[in-house]
Amino acid sequence: MTQPFALGPAFADEDDEEGKPSSMAAAMMTKFLEARTVLLFGGVDQKLAERVSMQLLYLDHISNEPIKLIVNSPGGHVESGDTIHDLISYIGSKVAIIGTGWVASIATHIFLSVPHERRFCLPNTRFLIHQPSGGAGGKASDIAIQAQEIVKMRERIARKIADATGQPYEKVLKDIDRDYWLSTDEAKEYGILGTVIENARDVKF
Repeated sequence: MTQPFALGPAFADEDDEEGKPSSMAAAMMTKFLEARTVLLFGGVDQKLAERVSMQLLYLDHISNEPIKLIVNSPGGHVESGDTIHDLISYIGSKVAIIGTGWVASIATHIFLSVPHERRFCLPNTRFLIHQPSGGAGGKASDIAIQAQEIVKMRERIARKIADATGQPYEKVLKDIDRDYWLSTDEAKEYGILGTVIENARDVKF
């Protein structure tokens, strides 16, 4: 079951009992950063957005050499995804995104933050686009406001997909009305994906 664009947290790190990264995980993360590689795995929430943002900003501070962002995510919190999406354009370093497993929901929004030629994926990756969703509660007036915000969010996401893929805006609005799954071939045809790769040497940008 996929995670829709959620309006709340949906991620838990591989931490120890005190909530701190294990020593092995920390050591591996250091090695990845030395290779200017950032991992975005799991549901997107504020905690994940903070970690990924800190790593991107750190690497950009060190130098403007290219950065690789590897993504395997079912999606999650919209605004947390927006933070990562916008930060990728904010920093001076060029970022290439490599999808693996699945790139779904708000993770696809993040995937589309880079130009078409810098969007890669491994052969068995699946993609999902769909409209935001969220549970509305409280007073009737609050529910109405939340519903309006979801409509605005849906239109904004659809506009971004259209701009990043070259698809007509009205077609995207129709497509995201329901879960819209794409294989690598379908994602390439739609304009989401640039290149399918099989090894690290194929990532050229």
